[in-house]
Amino acid sequence: MAQRTGGLRRKTRSKLKKNVRMKGKLSIRNYLQSFSVDDTVALVMEPSYHGGIYHPRFQGDVGIIVGKQGTCYRVQIKDGNMKKIFIVHPVHLKRQQS
Repeated sequence: MAQRTGGLRRKTRSKLKKNVRMKGKLSIRNYLQSFSVDDTVALVMEPSYHGGIYHPRFQGDVGIIVGKQGTCYRVQIKDGNMKKIFIVHPVHLKRQQS
């Protein structure tokens, strides 16, 4: 059986590229930010932190916080007609005005 080449971060060179001035350490403010249920957030990937990451196909999508699971948050987005729930670390979330 053929082995699949690559993985979750395959073909994401431009999508996961950081600005030159933003390279380096993570922002501790983004790492420790907290949300409450029904907050609106955007999925914005932080390339330097691999934990609690979602599939790159959903980069930039907007969702709603449904709950908390450990240090991560459960985010519900609408993909076409389906509702999907992701478990995302807060470093990959950006608060949206609702």
